[in-house]
Formats: sequence, structure tokens, C-alpha cells
Amino acid sequence: NKSNNYADRIITAIDDYNAQSDRNGKAGFGCPRVKVNLTELRSSNPTLEQQLRQDPLRHIRAIEAACHAIALVERPSYAKSQTQIKAAITGTIHAQPSTPRSLTSSSLRQLVCVEGVATKVSAIKPKIVTSVHFCPNTNQHTTKEYIDATDPQLGLPAVDNDGREIPDRIINITSSVYPLKDSEKNPLETEFGLSRFKDHQTIVLQEMPEKAPMGQLPRSIELVLDDDLVDRVKPGDRIQVVGVYRALATSSNGQSTTSGLFKTVVLVNNVQILGRDVSQLNFLPEDVTNIRALAKRRDILDVLGRSLAPSIHGHGVIKKALALQLLSGVEKNLENGTHLRGDINVLMVGDPSTAKSQLLRSVMTIAPLAVSTTGKGSSGVGLTAAVTSDPDTKERRLEAGAMVLADRGIVCVDEFDKMSEADRVAIHEAMEQQTVTIAKAGIHASLNARCSVLAAANPVYGQYDRKRRIQENIGLPDSLLSRFDLLFVVLDQIDPDTDRRIAAHVIKGHRYKSGHGTSGHDSDYDDDDDESDTEDMNASNNQTAHSIWQRSRYESSANDRSPDNNDDVLQHDFLRKYLHYAKTRIKPVLTEEARECIASRYAEMRSRQDERTLPVTARSLETVIRLASAHAKARLSPIVEAELDVAAAMDILSFALYHENINIDNQRPNTPDLEEQKPGKRARTDATETEVSGEENKESDAQNTEVKDLKTRIWNELRAADGAKPMDELCGDVQDRSSIDSVIQQLTDEQK
Repeated sequence: NKSNNYADRIITAIDDYNAQSDRNGKAGFGCPRVKVNLTELRSSNPTLEQQLRQDPLRHIRAIEAACHAIALVERPSYAKSQTQIKAAITGTIHAQPSTPRSLTSSSLRQLVCVEGVATKVSAIKPKIVTSVHFCPNTNQHTTKEYIDATDPQLGLPAVDNDGREIPDRIINITSSVYPLKDSEKNPLETEFGLSRFKDHQTIVLQEMPEKAPMGQLPRSIELVLDDDLVDRVKPGDRIQVVGVYRALATSSNGQSTTSGLFKTVVLVNNVQILGRDVSQLNFLPEDVTNIRALAKRRDILDVLGRSLAPSIHGHGVIKKALALQLLSGVEKNLENGTHLRGDINVLMVGDPSTAKSQLLRSVMTIAPLAVSTTGKGSSGVGLTAAVTSDPDTKERRLEAGAMVLADRGIVCVDEFDKMSEADRVAIHEAMEQQTVTIAKAGIHASLNARCSVLAAANPVYGQYDRKRRIQENIGLPDSLLSRFDLLFVVLDQIDPDTDRRIAAHVIKGHRYKSGHGTSGHDSDYDDDDDESDTEDMNASNNQTAHSIWQRSRYESSANDRSPDNNDDVLQHDFLRKYLHYAKTRIKPVLTEEARECIASRYAEMRSRQDERTLPVTARSLETVIRLASAHAKARLSPIVEAELDVAAAMDILSFALYHENINIDNQRPNTPDLEEQKPGKRARTDATETEVSGEENKESDAQNTEVKDLKTRIWNELRAADGAKPMDELCGDVQDRSSIDSVIQQLTDEQK
């Protein structure tokens, strides 16, 4: 077909093959392969394209014969290379690629396109094509060709020397036994130098985990690769293959089947590696514009944290930390070979029923690549890597564990405290050096495990014991705790106001009705289809800017709603796009001011540590750098600034280390110390504390009334002055200025 320039493609394929052979220093590796696009063929000759899909092997053989004839004319040196040019089918075959689960008997002998994850990859072995034998008695050479069950020519009509098909001769399976004697019983010697072999490899393709139905094991299919297609795929790669689905009449040991059940394989014609990026996010120009506009907000981290899990009440600082973990810091590989990780590891320890597992699940739905496991359900080798024995070939092979499969992703480990000590030691190396080294059974290998770890654990005594130190409650060794950048103690405090807000928050979720008629906790997000349809019809700039937001059904009250999206959350898809864009595109660097600020704050932390806090080590210094870099990514900033990024990083780290935070949200109290509760909150008191007398109650009631009046007065003065007024002019007739400061702090805590 001259319109598609197939002659030029053939010449290019042969020239590329010759250049590669010269570069590798060995001729004859693989073969030249010409790409034939089905979409082009469908537009020029739809009948031929349909015949190619229905009876692929005959048509592919004819295409390769035509390419061979053109190559002989265009490149005369091609005839000396002893290689046969091949055709690779590309383009769309069906509307969507098939999965190993969807291949049925109706697909046999047809062209199929299958995608999945390569789990087992065999070694490359030579398979004989033609053997040459010499008889010393007669001085004659004889040749024998071998056709096995996976040969593409099996079952096709034979062809003569001119390339015409002979209808009454069908190519059948030949005996795989080497001939030792000729027809006259003369002994034969094999000429291995003149015999022809081809590379042969088998791969087990498993359907992708996200496409497997819930609660069912993923299905697998075996692929057969020959010639130049071998050694392209590694275990764990996501690939898309085009080939012919075939049932094998004989088993691997040559026995024919007697049960009527056949083993099926795909004879691969073309391989395309899809890569590790499984996010499958389609960025539109409007998305990039909205992302850059949103990044200019000073409260961008609050917006990301609020949008992370709207169905969970409180935990504002933890949500911000999880947003920074999804963004991650900047990985550095120094010239001397040192690897400094950029991934942030987070551990949550606390009482039961404080939404730790729900936070893990919300992170899993947002992260592009997330692997979930539990402490009891995973062993040390299951998390890192294991050496197993192949039952078919008896060879040793390496199987990747959860942390290796989650390379460049995130690993969520629930019930972290239930892991045995021996299994927990296995992840020490993976968490800091981000590699998994195996030295067992004659295999010495190092695998990459560049992943973030998000773990949740319960305290040793079931409930958090406030009378004991943090290390005694957690029950994990310091060597493991120091590998976690952030450790949050999540407590279930008894406080009537907080409990009432949590109850109202949960009940609002149950009141919500989704599109399926079920109540609302199946999804965090309220997707209003009617509104989106209206916005599509009236696509103005204002509506496009607002389409990234969605109404949160969990707002605290109607009075708190304001036009600048204070309570709204980002749409789930847009949140994933924002985090993916910021993580992959931005690589911020530290400024000199940020370096000075980080060094001084680290020295402060070292001087403040005592027996009641977690140990502050040099890893804590890298934690500040990672958190500040992640915050700069959230702002889409190319530099890390001291005032914005380092301050926000230290704010979160102070909350994790000392359970204090200057910008703490109005949330469920997360502090273990009763004396550090927010003003106006009633915390649970121990039984040993003295009861408050009736007189003290009266005094406190009078004080509460005075504070309430003062709060109302200050609020009215601020509203009259449009929210900005010097401190000295507020309530100028009140002598006790400390009471004014405490009331303003209360108003700040109440987010007014």
C-alpha cells in the first residue's frame, strides 16, 4: 500500500536492525520487525482488516512474505543475513483491551489485545527450528524442521517455493526426537553450527488488581514470546500485548489430552510496556489553569487537608500531614552514591474508634499507587521479597513483596503493632535505605522499594495510658520509631461539646442519600450531577473556576458558610490531579534563609527533648527538610521559604513531638496531656482529682458570664471595623488586658 509507505517502513526496520547488531557486536539477535497499524488498514481496506482479525495467522504469514520480497529488492544485503522479517500488529483491535478474565472460547484462533501485570518471567532458552545432520558413510547432509504446539505455522496450509498455498497439505506437529540414523540405518552426526535456533520465553500475565472484581482472585494467562520479543518484560511491569489466542493440544511433556480440556496460551505478536504510572489521569488545559490558580492561596494546605477525608471529623493536623505525605519531599542521589529518601513515613498510634483505619482507606483512594496490608496478615518476606522455587522448572526465582510492588507509591500497614518482632525487622532497611537486599539460596540481589509507609497501631494496653511514657504505650523499639518522620498520638477524649459535634457529623453522613438510594457513608463526596450538567451548558470562567469545588455535606453549621469556599472541599478527581501534578512537576530547592531557619529550629528541638517526648535525632532534621519541601510543592513553588514552608513544617512536627500546635483546628483533641487542652473545653478528669465545690462553681459561673459579655463586645467592635482594629483600641475602658488577650485567643480557636 503506497499511501502508507510500507516500503519505507521496511527499509527503516532493516537499517535499525543492522545498526543494533553492529552496536551489540553480534549479528542475528532477534529479527527486524515492521509495524502494521490496524487503524490505517481499517480506513483503507475494512474487509481485509476484518479478515486479519478473524484469521490472523494466515494473513500475518502473507504480510511477512510480502515484506520479505520487498526487502530483497530494496536491500540486497538482507538476503545474506539469514533473518526473516516479521510483522508487528499495532492499533486498536476492539473497543477496549481484553483482560485474562475476558478471554473465552469464542476468542480462540483470533487476534486479541490483552493487558495486565507480568508476574512470572521465565529464563530465555533456545528452541530448535531446523537441525542439520551429516552422514559419514554417504557424505550427505540432511535437514529436519521442527513444529511444536506453539509454532505460529501449525495448522496452516503448506506453501511451495513460489509462496503459493498448497490446500491439501497442512502443517502438523513434528516429532521432537533427534534423528540418530537415516532411512538406511546409517548413523548421523548433528551439525550444531549449521542448525538454526530461536529464542523462546514464557510469561504469566495477571489481570491488574484494580480491574479484578471485588472478592475474586485475579486470573492469569500464559504468553509465549519468540525471537526479538524476549527479554523486554520484567516482573511487575504493566504491559499490553497483541497476539493470537490458541488452545494447545498437547501438554508440556508431549502427552496429548484425554479429558477434553485444553491449556490456552497467547502467541504474542507485539509487546507494549505501559509503565509504572497507573494514575491514568487525563489533564485538560483547564485543569492546569485551575491548579495554578488554587496554588496561590495562602491556606492551600488547609484546603488539601480538608478535602482528604471529609467524612472524618477533626484530625486537622493529621490530614495536613497525610496531604504532605502524598506530595512527598525531594529525593536526592549524591555523587558519592548516597541516597537520601524524599518519602515521608507516618505512624498513628491511639485508642480504638478514632478513625485511624478510615484515614488509611481515604489515602488509598487518592494515591495513584497504593498497596494495603495488615500486621497479622503479612510476614517479613511478604512485605519485602522472597526466594521461591518454580514448581515447573525447579529453578529458584525472586518474588517481590508489598513494599517492592509499591515502588514510587505508598504502603498502608494497618494493625502495625500486631506484627511479630522478626517480621518488623525486615522493613527497617526498606524504610530508610529504600532498598531490599536478598542474600539467600544462592541469590544475591538488591531491589528498589522507594515507597512511603503509612502505619496505624493500637497502644500496648489496648487504650492509651496517660500515666505512662509514650514509648511504653507504643511498644515499638526506638530504632523503628526514628524511621517514622511523624508519630501522632490519637486519643479518644471525653468532652461533651466534641462528642456532640462528632455525633452530628456522623448523623449528617447517614442522612445523605446517594444516587443508588443508599445512605451516605459509601462515599465522602457529594457529586451533584444536575449542577455539573448546568455548568457544562453554561461554561463561563466563573463556573469553570468553581467546578473544582463541591459542596461538603459535613459543614459545621449554616452560619459558617461563606462565599470564599471556607467549608467546601475539592472534588475527588481534581484533588488527585492536584497532588499528582505537584508531586511530579515541582522539585523545590532550599534557600539560604530556609537553611538557617531549619538549623536553628533543629537545635531548639534537641534542647527541648526530655523523657516525655520522642527522641529527636538527625533523622528529625531530614524530616523538617522533607516536610518543608512537600509544603513548597503544595504551593507549586520552586524554592523552599523560611516563613511559609519551614514554619508550616515545624507546626506539624511540633504537634507530633510535643502535642502542641499554634494553628490547631477546632477538632477532636489529640493531646495526651490534660493540662494542654484548649480554653473553654472540659477534659476528662481522673478519679483522684478533687471535686469542685459549690462556691467555686458559682465563682466560675460569674466569670463565664463576664467572659461571654466581653466576647460579644469585642466581636461587635471587630465587625463594625470590618474585622481589623488595633489591640489597644479594643474595649479601651477594660483595665485587665490579659482577659482581652484570652478572649481573642478563644475567638481565634473558634475560627471567628
